[in-house]
Amino acid sequence: MILFKKSDELKKYLIKKTAEGISIGFVPTMGALHEGHLFLVRTAKEKSGLVITSIFVNPTQFNDQQDYLHYPKTIDQDILLLEKSACDVLFLPDVQEIYPSGYVANHYALGSLETVLEGKYRPGHFQGVCQVVDRLLAIVMPSTLFLGQKDYQQCMVIERLIDLKQYATKLYVVPTMRENSGLAMSSRNLRLNEQDREKAAAIHAGLTHLKSRLQPGKVQPLCDDVAMSLLQAGFEKVDYISIANAQTLEPVEEWDGNTALVALAAVFLSGVRLIDNIPLT
Repeated sequence: MILFKKSDELKKYLIKKTAEGISIGFVPTMGALHEGHLFLVRTAKEKSGLVITSIFVNPTQFNDQQDYLHYPKTIDQDILLLEKSACDVLFLPDVQEIYPSGYVANHYALGSLETVLEGKYRPGHFQGVCQVVDRLLAIVMPSTLFLGQKDYQQCMVIERLIDLKQYATKLYVVPTMRENSGLAMSSRNLRLNEQDREKAAAIHAGLTHLKSRLQPGKVQPLCDDVAMSLLQAGFEKVDYISIANAQTLEPVEEWDGNTALVALAAVFLSGVRLIDNIPLT
């Protein structure tokens, strides 16, 4: 595995590889890597000639400074994991490399994706996501971008970004990897103790229960029931349990029995904000 810290050196390397006809698969991360990330890397290797992973904890997408400061950082372990995986190139930039002096942030027209669910509870978050992904795509110029479905709304936002900037990059969304308990794999799980990790499995269990009870008609009571069960189980706060249109993420109050739906959750456990989702139809 080759490590680059400077974008100009990385671009020269990748331009050469592209000229050789090698397709580039890109897996952007914020580090604290787990099996979900490694599954993305392996999937990218199956579908690409060369796989590049980036590790960069992006300050512009944190609307909570404490969340940014406490985000897990395990860079030495991350490098070891990537060396043992199918990763060919690691891009490890610092903040100045991504946001150099004189950098002016763009505003991205994300429409309603910026105002519902994560957009509502984390104002400015998706503008920050777009800033860093825009910079990374301009540097890496990948054939395919690989993202995990756990960040369902973020995948939709980045798909919008690719369209807005007309990047010649395809988005490939990989199914969520889960622990044996059903808990979605996440770097933030590192901030949970063993007891909390067991309790956090109730998120997926609640969404699965919701799916089993879904039928045409009013669906909000199902969301309310799951939210209440999580609070009773010891979760401090529920930002949302939502059933939404799988294509637009607009909340659905009443289901016609035909529209594709997704159930999404954002909850707090021991001060850690956890998200998850499952397709319902």
